[in-house]
Amino acid sequence: MVSRKLVASVLVVAALAAAGVVFRPDRAIRVATGVVAHNVCSKTFVSGLDPQTVFTETTDREGLRRLRRGLRYSVDRAGKIVDASLLGWLGSRAAFHDGFGCVLLHGASEPYIPKSDIDALKAAKNPPLLPEIAGASVVEPSDPALKAALDHAFEEPATPPFRRTKAVVVVHDGKVIAERYADGIGVDTPLLGFSMTKSVVNALLGILTEQGRISPSLPAPFPEWRAATDPRHEIEVEHLMRMTTGLALDETNSGFDPSSQMIYLHNDMAGFAAKAAMIAPPGTRWAYSSPTTQLLARIIRDITGGPEQTLAFAWRELFNPLGMQTVTLEFDGAGTLQASTYMLASARDWARFGLLYLNNGEVGGKRILHEDWVDFSAAATLGTDYGAGFWTNRSEHPDAKGRVRLGMPHDAFFASGDLGQRVVILPTQHMVIVRLGDAVDPTGDIRGLGRLVKEAIAATGR
Repeated sequence: MVSRKLVASVLVVAALAAAGVVFRPDRAIRVATGVVAHNVCSKTFVSGLDPQTVFTETTDREGLRRLRRGLRYSVDRAGKIVDASLLGWLGSRAAFHDGFGCVLLHGASEPYIPKSDIDALKAAKNPPLLPEIAGASVVEPSDPALKAALDHAFEEPATPPFRRTKAVVVVHDGKVIAERYADGIGVDTPLLGFSMTKSVVNALLGILTEQGRISPSLPAPFPEWRAATDPRHEIEVEHLMRMTTGLALDETNSGFDPSSQMIYLHNDMAGFAAKAAMIAPPGTRWAYSSPTTQLLARIIRDITGGPEQTLAFAWRELFNPLGMQTVTLEFDGAGTLQASTYMLASARDWARFGLLYLNNGEVGGKRILHEDWVDFSAAATLGTDYGAGFWTNRSEHPDAKGRVRLGMPHDAFFASGDLGQRVVILPTQHMVIVRLGDAVDPTGDIRGLGRLVKEAIAATGR
């Protein structure tokens, strides 16, 4: 039975919304229902996971945990629609489109769905440049130490917060030497990368830079910022990549912040982000911000020519050369790549992506990323442990030093997503380690990741 306190809270929210107050808890709750609808949709219809399990794991996190007694969801398998609400109020709806994942529906407007033939895009004329990293079967570790490392990665504590590891893949010298998957997940199961999608945007920009079509040092090409009197015209592409734009787009995951509202309340996410005001000169202030990556997605869309051209570019220049065949790229309602959060791929495909950076932007003797792109991406920003689309240990920041103490080498850098999605690139060790799951502790189980990396390195004698 729903508590009286929860009902009272909902009534207060409704009263505040009706009054039109500036502080809008109704929007924050709609962010919560949007998270539930979108994640249940993507993980049910793309990943093929059980929706009730997804709902339980999605709502077992700070913020959503406070509302979950009142959160409701339903799955229309025939229509491939997921609805979520708080006691029937402030609902969100996500719709699945084959090949394009899920998109949230806002009001009466129909979202733009690319008209691309994904199967045709996957059918590359040439074989992958990256040699195959494993056969069809799960690679069981032959080394007892590696087996122990996987055992530890999948261990659950007796009490919350739980780790919920879904997949681990260890690649050494270009081959998978150990991998393991949770029940219901296999080598081809596409899994949400969340903010690891930002690292894929980095790769697309690196390819465009190598092709001479963009440069990090160029002003960000947004008509909204072009006026000489508009201080935003000084924002460069690199500022967007390093999250140092100075725009009022800080991310707190509270539901009230512009980042959360951009992702879950707006069709045109980049259009929303482009309206943000300046609060600091570009390059002087760092703040984690998904909207800055969404602005980069609009730049990619404009350079390539549109949603369909973005997809063709990504498959032709990135996914097919790496042999990444399980990728689903999701788009916002305006037809721009949902660049901050919603790419899905198998753990092996995430590992293939990591190998591009391990190999310094070259695959099969062909340079894909600009020659200094990897070092540029892994270089720390303004004393933080964030680079340009990647987190990095190449920093004196306390968090970077803490990871080194856990066993992650100083030259390591990694793609990182919510709930502990990680692709760790270890250049000195010639290794890539992927961990995917639903770890709800605030660090995304960084201690567990550190132990996995340390033990995998020790097992390979590096």
